[in-house]
Amino acid sequence: MLRCVHLARRVNIGSLSAAVASTQAAHYRSYSSLSNNKTSHRNGYSELHRKPASANNSFQLKRAFSDDASSEDSPMNQPREAMHYDVVIVGGGPAGLSAAIRLKQLSSEKGIDLSVCVLEKGSEVGSHILSGNVFDPKALEELLSHNEDGGDKWTEALFESQDSHATPVSEDAFLVLTESGGSYQIPNMLLPSQLHNDGNYIISLSKLARYLGEMAEGLGVEIYPGFAADEVIYSDDQTSVRGVATKDMGIGKEGEAKDTFERGVELLGRQTLFAEGARGSCSESIISKYNLRQEGGASNQHYGLGIKEVWEIPEENFKPGFVQHTLGYPLQSSVTDKVYGGSFLYHQEPNLVLCGLVVGLDYENPYLNPYKEFQRWKTHPAIKSHLEGGTCIQYGARVLNEGGYHSLPKLTFPGGMLLGCSAGFLNAVKIKGSHCAIQSGTIAAESVYNSLASGEDAEEKTVASTGEIDSEETPVEVTQYAESMEKSWVYDELKEVRNCHEAFSRWGVGGGLIYTGIAAHITKGKEPWTLPTPVGNNAGESKTDSKATKPAKDFQPIDYPAPDGIMTFDLLTNLQRSGTYHDDDQPSHLRIKPELAHIPESTSLQVYAAPESRFCPAGVYEYVDEKLVINAQNCIHCKCCSIKMPDEYIDWSVPEGGGGPQYQVM
Repeated sequence: MLRCVHLARRVNIGSLSAAVASTQAAHYRSYSSLSNNKTSHRNGYSELHRKPASANNSFQLKRAFSDDASSEDSPMNQPREAMHYDVVIVGGGPAGLSAAIRLKQLSSEKGIDLSVCVLEKGSEVGSHILSGNVFDPKALEELLSHNEDGGDKWTEALFESQDSHATPVSEDAFLVLTESGGSYQIPNMLLPSQLHNDGNYIISLSKLARYLGEMAEGLGVEIYPGFAADEVIYSDDQTSVRGVATKDMGIGKEGEAKDTFERGVELLGRQTLFAEGARGSCSESIISKYNLRQEGGASNQHYGLGIKEVWEIPEENFKPGFVQHTLGYPLQSSVTDKVYGGSFLYHQEPNLVLCGLVVGLDYENPYLNPYKEFQRWKTHPAIKSHLEGGTCIQYGARVLNEGGYHSLPKLTFPGGMLLGCSAGFLNAVKIKGSHCAIQSGTIAAESVYNSLASGEDAEEKTVASTGEIDSEETPVEVTQYAESMEKSWVYDELKEVRNCHEAFSRWGVGGGLIYTGIAAHITKGKEPWTLPTPVGNNAGESKTDSKATKPAKDFQPIDYPAPDGIMTFDLLTNLQRSGTYHDDDQPSHLRIKPELAHIPESTSLQVYAAPESRFCPAGVYEYVDEKLVINAQNCIHCKCCSIKMPDEYIDWSVPEGGGGPQYQVM
């Protein structure tokens, strides 16, 4: 009976009120039964919600509505169904899944169950996850230590679950590349300890996310992939977050409701955890609405664009566990160059090379093309030798946070909190953020559980017991999360290198390296000064990556070599390797802000020589007869355009759920 009702809640999404009513009647939430339910939570929900509404009653209902979207009886203006949970988590990445797992671990340990759901915009968990990735396992091992098996064999479990290796790092090299084809290795003893990779593993983060997703489902977490959180639901007085709403499905390119139209669903939680990754659309709207950067005394966030390929290489070229990072060519040709960035190259079993280039988006030259810089980097002898004879099997890109400690916003607000890269927990010097994301998810879960499962009659107030949120309950701000994070090793790690990114921006690669060496070896973040973020190009402006771009008249166009189709590739050929897909018949999710409609042709093209036609790693933006064309179907959800556009003229919103890249081994 319990299992049947549990399934009913998932598959009867078209009649949520009935599902919730049956849930209330049964009081079905039982941790012991949920932990044994290994049925995929995504299949019934996703498949039913994606089916065209071909049943006669549904079709007749839709046809009875007006086709005018502005009409009150338009299907797009009808009330949305709602699903209630104790905790709603937006984002099925390392932070969100870790929080979900820890919440269910605590439910088992403490005896009071909390209902938890995870909403993921990718077609499946892991399909939008991209990272280098040399993985520091300490946060994961701490999380899994609460499982019955102790979690000490996670590498074997990952392979059994996903057929993906966690390859121990065996060799660590840091090179400075020269334009002439030479290279110089920096002795490891001179490198900051944070750059040492002893005890770390080379993994696919998209595979790790899938593994964590399976674990979460086995513990009773409801995971809904293929549904994008499109809107934050606020309380009537706008002072607290109540949950999120998924995007309406079946809207045509011109904004009309198609016969397949289905209204989005509200997922309401006593706490909503935002774990969307860097520059998440819901997270950014909350940061802006509640002034969380100002409240936290934070600088503007800065970003890098990471571009990555995965290659299969011949066995004779494979070095299991080899890790190589580089500075210099092609981004820096002298010690005073201020382009912040570098490369990575990792050998993962059985015969994969994960390689990529990270370019700081605070670069000045509008002619710089990050994708073509990456292709050019692969031709350097120190890189080419690892890839020769191999085949590129996957391509992708994603922005990452680089602001570090000084850019962390206030983490909490009434009704929710920011996790992982939504908050900015990435160590740019260490070139790692997954371990920080997992730790933030774990700490968030513990803080939320202590808040929701403590006090008089706590169990009777849970949605797991009642099936709905008490209408009289006021969303609380769980400040314990921020307090615990500030005492954690995550903050210690970020504080140690808090001024390093700004040192590179001010003094170039040479000065940045010297400062980073001093900070990492001697001061360890305790220097009695802070390097503030400088102003933008105009006096009085706060610097953002967009404002860092200088006019094209100050630079010469860069002549990039043509791709050879063997080692280097044209962009559209590589884009096919990302598996990117969007339904063409839907409104563009990349919208020009109405008040900035003049910027593309009058400013971006005329002043900056159309930088969006170069920095986008998916070929989304181009100018035809001096008019901007947006090829939204190419978008790989890297979020770069929302950051680097002149005046940030693009509003990045989510497309229909399930669209975007289909990463498998990223």
